[in-house]
Amino acid sequence: MKSAWSRRPAKEAAVPYDEQQDWDLDEGPQDVAGWSTGAQANTTAAIRWTAWGLLVLGPLLGAFAYLSAPAQAGPAQRKPAPTAPAATGAQGAAGFAQLFVAAFISAGEGDQGELAAYYPDATSLRLEGASDRRRGEQLTIVRLRQTDEGIWSVTIAARITDTKPADAHQADDKDEAKAAAAQAVRYFQVPVATATTAGGASGYTALAMPAEVAAPEWIKAPGLIYGPMRPALPADPRTQAVTEFLTAYLTGAGELDRYLAPGTHLAPVAPAPYTGIAVDTLAIDGEKGTEPVTAVPDDGTTLRLLVALRATGHDEVRVPLTYALTLKARAGRWEIASLDGAPTPATTPTVPAAPSAGATPSTAPSTAPTPTSTS
Repeated sequence: MKSAWSRRPAKEAAVPYDEQQDWDLDEGPQDVAGWSTGAQANTTAAIRWTAWGLLVLGPLLGAFAYLSAPAQAGPAQRKPAPTAPAATGAQGAAGFAQLFVAAFISAGEGDQGELAAYYPDATSLRLEGASDRRRGEQLTIVRLRQTDEGIWSVTIAARITDTKPADAHQADDKDEAKAAAAQAVRYFQVPVATATTAGGASGYTALAMPAEVAAPEWIKAPGLIYGPMRPALPADPRTQAVTEFLTAYLTGAGELDRYLAPGTHLAPVAPAPYTGIAVDTLAIDGEKGTEPVTAVPDDGTTLRLLVALRATGHDEVRVPLTYALTLKARAGRWEIASLDGAPTPATTPTVPAAPSAGATPSTAPSTAPTPTSTS
């Protein structure tokens, strides 16, 4: 009897699939390229389930990767620029120079060690005169500029006084001239080098002894938007508003908030340094005439002005003060909208630059507004 597991003849392997439907299914699993058909079915099922598993896990893995990635809002942000040396060494260099000038002014014979704490080469200096024969008072920083990376030029103003003035009966014109020169404000320029250690601490040293220099050049005060100072008339609503406000502000008499415009917040000077004030003159923005004013404009109108007054102290001495204020009209009266930090300068018209040689002047109409005078 022929075995059911016997291999079919080779010629039957070439029979088309549709002609093999009459095979005996009871013959059991068939060998295909060394595998049984059962093993092939199991492998196919495993591959099919693996593919389905990957299809299902793909979106889940993608969502997990998206959520776990660091969030970025918009394009990558630029790294902040490194802090300029001006922000790290300016204040310390200025204070260091101020201490150095104070020690320099009072130094005398034998004080090389004290100066060496600021300028190491001071140990080889030749110092004359007695120690502390002069003293620097009212030392103030008047100029601070950076000349190179880590190098600062600091100018210090100092009023120098003689701690051992000459006797009055020995004083003559020459001595008086010396005393006047000693009392004048003098200016010293100090070069200071700065460095930052690994721990973040800053170090300073002077590169040379102080150099005495001329006083800074004083500039002409810019023009202001206000008109000329005029007497503060009692009937003027503006005089009434600033007088009531400044009285409460400087003397503590009255409630300050009642004189302030909505949204303005100011606190009175405390403790009150004065017992009374007298407003003398006003300078009004854009006002040129001297006609008396008794009316208040429409609500929302703002006005800037300068107020010159005399405030009486607790010692009955009057002190002149000036305030820059902005007023705002509301409900038929003026209220204080702000206590300005400085008077407002007048706008200076810009003069167009002359065209260079050979340039063709533009014929296009100018779109810039015509400057108007505010004086």
